[in-house]
Amino acid sequence: MNIPQKIVENVKTVLLGKEEPVKMSVACFLGEGHLLIDDIPGVGKTTLALALAKSIGSSFQRVQFTSDLLPSDVLGVSIYNPKTLNFDFKSGPIFHNVILADEINRASPKTQSALLECMQEGQVSMDNFTHDLPRPFFVIATQNPHEHHGTFPLPESQLDRFMMRLNLGYPDESVESQILKRESRLTRIHNLAPVADLNSVNEEISKTKMTAVDDAIDQYIIAIAKATRESPLIELGLSPRGSLALRSAAQAWAAVEGRDFVIPDDVKKVAVPVMAHRLRIKGGHFNGHGGRVSDGMVEEILGQLPVPA
Repeated sequence: MNIPQKIVENVKTVLLGKEEPVKMSVACFLGEGHLLIDDIPGVGKTTLALALAKSIGSSFQRVQFTSDLLPSDVLGVSIYNPKTLNFDFKSGPIFHNVILADEINRASPKTQSALLECMQEGQVSMDNFTHDLPRPFFVIATQNPHEHHGTFPLPESQLDRFMMRLNLGYPDESVESQILKRESRLTRIHNLAPVADLNSVNEEISKTKMTAVDDAIDQYIIAIAKATRESPLIELGLSPRGSLALRSAAQAWAAVEGRDFVIPDDVKKVAVPVMAHRLRIKGGHFNGHGGRVSDGMVEEILGQLPVPA
């Protein structure tokens, strides 16, 4: 069993009945992406984030986003030191390996935009200095439905920084019965032992980038992106960043499946989580906030394109 599979099995011990979302989350992590979760409270979003952090022996921080949250509350602030006559940078909660940005769309656009550089470049620029974030660095963000009071819709530029969007959903009856009979989820998480250390995880991330991708697979990804841009039903198609995310996610899914090469089914498996939240459907309906119209659009496009042999 390789490291990605060990992480998946470890997280599954506390998040029951969610094997595919767990595998997809680990793939997103290995692909050095970030994860957006659309769901109701209480289905295990915090459990997923904390269990993943525990499994790799990393630091974890939960940030509750609210309308009065400031960028400095997330990134940190420079404070004048009268002894040295200099400003000392006091790092914010973003300087951890795994970040849970809870209800991210309750924060103002100004605070949301503070995460753009962090998520894309892995660094924080402040007062003419650049501060590197730890490696690995993984943001799991949750958001409320956009029709809820006090929410600020995530702009396309912010959504495009998330490699995947997932939905955990309710457990089925048999799984919920197990949840009720087991010891508290909090106790199980605190007792969760790591199955890898940060050095081995960083090596695994580097190894994932080397997962072989045939030219035919690259052409398949290009064809998918082109189809979204040319569709008469789609106003905003897949960006080049989205195409790169689709490729990286396919490589990571292959690694989670125990392979060192990508097959077309890997691309198809990750296509909806990677693409759907990036598309704007004509008529003004944007699917970055829990809508599922674009999910079906992605599946339709996949069904129309020839799959490389």
